[in-house]
Amino acid sequence: MTTHAETNSPKSFPARMPKHVIGGAVLITIGLLLLVGQIINAEWFGLLVPAGLGLVFLLWGIVAREFGPLVPGGIMAGIGAGLILNRWVLVEPNGETQGAVILLSFGAGWGLITVLSALFTRKTQSWPLIPGAILAAIGGALLAGEAGQQMLEFVGQAWPLALIAAGLYVIFRRRGA
Repeated sequence: MTTHAETNSPKSFPARMPKHVIGGAVLITIGLLLLVGQIINAEWFGLLVPAGLGLVFLLWGIVAREFGPLVPGGIMAGIGAGLILNRWVLVEPNGETQGAVILLSFGAGWGLITVLSALFTRKTQSWPLIPGAILAAIGGALLAGEAGQQMLEFVGQAWPLALIAAGLYVIFRRRGA
């Protein structure tokens, strides 16, 4: 007999699948993707592989309701999205624009990890927002042009001072304050 909380909880559907079934399905899917890539031997297929692998890991994490697979899934999906955007969406991108799109997509992939952990796991993991925000900020600065590059140079020179300030704070902060 199920309780009211179990039937109304958004995290109770779908039911957990056995880990060996999920693991086997992941291996089969990855093997099929790579086999198709060898048969097709098309350049465009290689661009889809990171996004496809990311999707496999994300689905694994969602179905298993586990955080672990969401991490490589978000990373691979973000990188794959950046590659796809650079290849098929941007018209005549330059090197800075391509790098910015990759960094923004990569940052979004890290953000996706947090969103999916909130929706499908027992505990929301917010730490992936830190590398995601840093990557997105750098990507945004690259898109901003000269002003963004000057800001990146400044941050590149000033970050040791931030570490020193953080170290002093840790040493001299009051206990319990």
